Amino acid sequence: QVQLVESGGGLVQAGGSLRLSCAASGSIFSINSMGWYRQAPGKQRELVASISSGGSTDYADSVKGRFTISRDNAKNTVYLRMNSLKPEDTDVYYCNADVVTAGPMLWYNYWGQGTQVTVSS
Repeated sequence: QVQLVESGGGLVQAGGSLRLSCAASGSIFSINSMGWYRQAPGKQRELVASISSGGSTDYADSVKGRFTISRDNAKNTVYLRMNSLKPEDTDVYYCNADVVTAGPMLWYNYWGQGTQVTVSS
């Protein structure tokens, strides 16, 4: 089994910053892409940012220039630095990872439990 544990969400004023972290643990052989998604009540979950095992990144247009995704492969951890936050960034943020498990080597896609980010105006 593999678990993704997120941290770093909270309440911040518009223009402020937060950093989200997501640590993967368990029976892991390797992790391919990792990413952050967000979802508001009644809406579909949408990609915020993703990063490959080699460090290639992709961002939603709405966060380009404000958010930065990074990862520490040695710690199986992905980060999302969020600057210049806006009230419309308020959502539950979910971590996602494509994991190859150890013994047996199988591919699974995992989600974290979600962390609330609230940006006040």
